[in-house]
Amino acid sequence: MTNSDNSAPCPWATSDPLYVGYHAHEWGRPVTSDVRLYEKLCLEGFQSGLSWITILRKRENFRRAFAGFDFHQVARFGEADVARLLQDEGIIRHQGKIRATIANAAAVLDVVSEFGSFAAYIWRFEPAPAERPGDYSWETLRTVTTCDSAARLSKDLKKRGFKFVGPTTCYAFMQAMGMVNDHIDTCPCRVEAEAERSVLKRPT
Repeated sequence: MTNSDNSAPCPWATSDPLYVGYHAHEWGRPVTSDVRLYEKLCLEGFQSGLSWITILRKRENFRRAFAGFDFHQVARFGEADVARLLQDEGIIRHQGKIRATIANAAAVLDVVSEFGSFAAYIWRFEPAPAERPGDYSWETLRTVTTCDSAARLSKDLKKRGFKFVGPTTCYAFMQAMGMVNDHIDTCPCRVEAEAERSVLKRPT
């Protein structure tokens, strides 16, 4: 997959169009929308134990099932909604993860009340440069599954009532929402994502 200029995308960006598009236009790009951050956190939770392509193929179904991930609406879901979602073949019908998504919506509301926005809270956990790898080769990045900041985020989220937010899930969330840029050093998207991160005004 190496190009004539010796650039090469991340090896996990396979020929599947959903993977290619997600890698090129979304993964590693900074996100500050509360709704999108909630969505990404919940989808990473649903991904636990499954392949990410499974989640991508069902993402529009998830959005339909969970009111576009409008956490104000999801926080009001009750037992009838849980029963409905457990019958929805378009999503992952895992009762624990469904209930976690609802619980997480209520927890987001509490965070917004305290910090002004979910984004302002989340970006407080951006890893310091000293936590980042010494290089961004595939050989190095493929072994990185969490970091101290992800562990701190996981611990604080759990304290606030969030579910399915272990350190590995939190690190995958950080990768997905651009808090860290884990495109490999030969990937053209690394430069693009880093440019977006460099001009980003961190929410406060």
